[in-house]
Amino acid sequence: MNPYEKIPLFPLGVVLLPEMILPLHIFEERYKKMIGKCLQEQKEFGIVYYDGSEIKSAGCMASIAQVTKHYADGRMDIICRGQRRFHIENIHEEKEYLQADVAFFNDQDVNHLQIQEDIMTKARELIDKIVKLTQRSASALSATIDDPHTLSFLIAGIETFSAEEKQEFLEMDSTAERLEKGVEALAKAIERIKINSEVRKIIGGNGHLPELLK
Repeated sequence: MNPYEKIPLFPLGVVLLPEMILPLHIFEERYKKMIGKCLQEQKEFGIVYYDGSEIKSAGCMASIAQVTKHYADGRMDIICRGQRRFHIENIHEEKEYLQADVAFFNDQDVNHLQIQEDIMTKARELIDKIVKLTQRSASALSATIDDPHTLSFLIAGIETFSAEEKQEFLEMDSTAERLEKGVEALAKAIERIKINSEVRKIIGGNGHLPELLK
């Protein structure tokens, strides 16, 4: 019995995470065919991060939530949602678009009762802070999320993190570790945003740096 599943593969310069919403403009012929086939068969496809030199070994399945626009030449605007994560075992190049044999994986610590409520509270507080600082509304519902797994990926998907950082979160197989490292990274990101904001104020004012930056 083959332990792997063959999936259509879409290498991109972004990282898709579970539950993350990702809009895509499909314009290459090979991907128009791939997405068209997925729509016809109501199947998912895999998105994997390509950093310009290599395709990463772990990715995330994408379901097509909506086609927002069809163009006369076959191009499409679609909205995807992140689903299961996978490790790539083999890549096949015989078709116009890539395919891969993948093995799906989940977090090992499925017993979320072991995750402390204080880390959940801290995570929600930091998400709300960064939403206010960056004036974004995508995470406005964070206070109502009680599932640690979902909350850990909500942190990982925040735009202030680089693609490389998001890839690290994607590959972690521990909800607790992802929450802890996410909270730590988010706290540092918030401090960077605050400092950058102060610098912009100074540049727009008298040109003197505050004491904390000297």
